[in-house]
Amino acid sequence: MAYAGGKDALISLTGIGKVYPGAVALNGVDFELAKGEIHALVGENGAGKSSLIKILSGDTQPSSGHMRIGGSQRSFSTPKDARDAGIVTVFQELTIIPSLSVAENVVLGNLPMAGPLNSVYSRHAARKTAQRIFDRMGIDLDPDAKAETLSTGEMQLVEIARGLTLDPPVLILDEPTASLSDVEAAQLLGIIKQLRDAGHSMIFVSHRLDEVLEVSDRITILRNGELIEVRDRQDVRDTTELVNMMVGGVLDKLFPQVNQNIGGVHFRAEGLTREGVFKDVSFEVRSGEILGFSGLVGAGRTEVMRAIIGADPLDSGSIVKNGVHLRARNPRHAIEAGISYLSEDRKGSGVVLSMSGYENVLMSAMPRIFPSGFINWKKVRSVAEEIATRMRFRGQLSNDTSTYSGGNQQKIAIGKLILSGADLLILDEPTRGVDVGAKAEIYQLIHEAAEDGAAIVVVSSELPELLNVCHRIIAMSAGRIVREFARDAFDEQDILQAAFEGHASSHGTAA
Repeated sequence: MAYAGGKDALISLTGIGKVYPGAVALNGVDFELAKGEIHALVGENGAGKSSLIKILSGDTQPSSGHMRIGGSQRSFSTPKDARDAGIVTVFQELTIIPSLSVAENVVLGNLPMAGPLNSVYSRHAARKTAQRIFDRMGIDLDPDAKAETLSTGEMQLVEIARGLTLDPPVLILDEPTASLSDVEAAQLLGIIKQLRDAGHSMIFVSHRLDEVLEVSDRITILRNGELIEVRDRQDVRDTTELVNMMVGGVLDKLFPQVNQNIGGVHFRAEGLTREGVFKDVSFEVRSGEILGFSGLVGAGRTEVMRAIIGADPLDSGSIVKNGVHLRARNPRHAIEAGISYLSEDRKGSGVVLSMSGYENVLMSAMPRIFPSGFINWKKVRSVAEEIATRMRFRGQLSNDTSTYSGGNQQKIAIGKLILSGADLLILDEPTRGVDVGAKAEIYQLIHEAAEDGAAIVVVSSELPELLNVCHRIIAMSAGRIVREFARDAFDEQDILQAAFEGHASSHGTAA
């Protein structure tokens, strides 16, 4: 759709600035959202997307500029102010409470009350509300089921359903597909289009640029806190053009050449089993090899990796690394054995939010870099800044990691992994929430680690990532290995089909 701006704007931001200590997050940004449109907001990590969303959602206040909602001058002091103004934000990080029912999670923050003076919470009304929203979204979820039984994709749908209980004119979706497989993402994009057709206006943020081109009506590009351009979707040819506008030049190559120097078997897993989660999982990875794991959310891939590093228990099976039998008692033991793991749960396990970027990135490498126990902070800063530069990190390493964007937190987590000196790297969703420029840097770092002889396992929900980075791909479904694909036999349709085998009939795998 073409949109001329002005009188039909639900939201109009003029000259928005946001300054944090030591950093300018936004500098004079203008933005408009029209009635009945999906307006995508794109840019690299640190471009200012998160800051703009936080201002619109009432989480923070701008340092300068003006905001008009429905034609009236407004300012938000709290998220409640934004919700009262008809703006609901579904953030990237899930806020589902596992012990509550699906219906209770849907109405969380907007509880239906009954009885004398509306003083009693009504479970019946909560179920009716949840079912009404699910019917509207065209999804089949049991309102009475425990939220802990849901897949990650289903939890994301519950988050959106919660936002819709307020019937907001404006819905902000921050990386809604980041935790989803390609199949689940396609389902969610269909629901987003239906919501637009039903009259909702949406701000859509995603690093998956093919999704941006699929669902958006207009696209705003930010770079280094400044507005670069606003384009109607029909005026953008392809993702390459979008990437070039985001990075301010031409991104020569996203994926590096795959390493050809493959050595002997470095790591072997035999018959790994955890009852009710995964069963009889066997695979090997060679020095210099990048082995990919594909599958739907809930296939058991993450659970296998967590068991290998000792984070979760194994009921049976054996692990051999460098010819030596190993059973990691805990993640620290795994690190000491030369195994480093990048968790898909960035905030829960990837970084320590209360610590600085310096401390986080050097956390696993301290014993190797300073074996005497005496820490040279000048060297700490030098090493951390070098890896941060390679990762295209934008921010102050001296600040608490909690102040960073999700993408910059991911870069810190990966930098920590690279610096650990491990010769077996397990990377679970390594580019989730990371912009395309940083993806290229991450792929290059993975390639360099493989060339240096490390054995690497990559778990990813993005098939193009696995197809372009890996030497082999193993497809898992319902807690079991279904098929293995050599690079010369890679076929996207075959790998996707393998991911579905056994999935529909399984109820025993974790998310």
